[in-house]
Amino acid sequence: MPSSLDISKLLSGDRRTIARAITFVENDNPGAEQFLAEVYRKTGNAYRIGITGPPGAGKSTLTNKLAKHYRAQGLKVGIIAVDPTSPFTGGALLGDRVRMSDVEMDEGVFIRSMASRGSLGGLSKKTREAADILDAAGFNIILFETVGVGQSELDIAGAADTTVVVLVPESGDGIQAMKAGLMEIADFFVMNKADRPGAEQAVMSIKMILGFRPHDEHSWMADVVKSTASEGIGIDLIASEVARHRAWMEGNGSFLRRRTAQMRSRIEEIIRDHFTVTFWNTARKQQLESALPAILARTRTPYDAAGELLVNDGR
Repeated sequence: MPSSLDISKLLSGDRRTIARAITFVENDNPGAEQFLAEVYRKTGNAYRIGITGPPGAGKSTLTNKLAKHYRAQGLKVGIIAVDPTSPFTGGALLGDRVRMSDVEMDEGVFIRSMASRGSLGGLSKKTREAADILDAAGFNIILFETVGVGQSELDIAGAADTTVVVLVPESGDGIQAMKAGLMEIADFFVMNKADRPGAEQAVMSIKMILGFRPHDEHSWMADVVKSTASEGIGIDLIASEVARHRAWMEGNGSFLRRRTAQMRSRIEEIIRDHFTVTFWNTARKQQLESALPAILARTRTPYDAAGELLVNDGR
């Protein structure tokens, strides 16, 4: 762990230390796991909100306005904007900072763009760790804004306490939501750009689909909130719906159950990553390359090769 990463400075909210810590963890530098273990003990205070949905739905604008709303309440807000990965540098491509001009200069807001790095979901593999760093640094609200590429958004449910799916009227988003599996992960929907034609019909379509979900008197019923984020309209309603969902979860024990399930998944992911890294040593990579010609010639099968790799001790 580099000397510049003073844990006490991080806990005091020093912005430079926060930035260095996220970079240190994102790059998988030696000592990152030990550092994260120290950080984790200081977490558990931030509420994590996921903002997802298809491209062009206005997620960045909504995130910007929601951060401004929470700042007006005196809360510190961390924003993790997950961008597509540049195929050339591996870094974040879009740079959501340019779309968050309302809050970028606010000392109570910390914005970080992170690359998705080929993750199946829009969330970077390191996003949870970055959120832990912000949590330990004293941020009350952490907003995840994902890249928005259809079915790949489902990862957000594994990191957020409340997941908000943002849709727009003109793109057939009732069908989009069903196709992408967003119906299952949304704790509620935002019909953004609600001043456009077709908004009411789109809201009714989503509500009708929601009515078909299995539920009883104890279930959380996802609602649809209308907004025009560019004008700041409906932001208070979105924040109120987040608060209502949080109160509902804390009232019936589902908040703890959700975080337990997320932590179980996170530990499984850490273990999978560990075994992936340790398994693919030089010897096994060479063995795989040697096996490929025979497999392509159909004289061997992929299953034969996989079986041999699994019993090989890697030397």
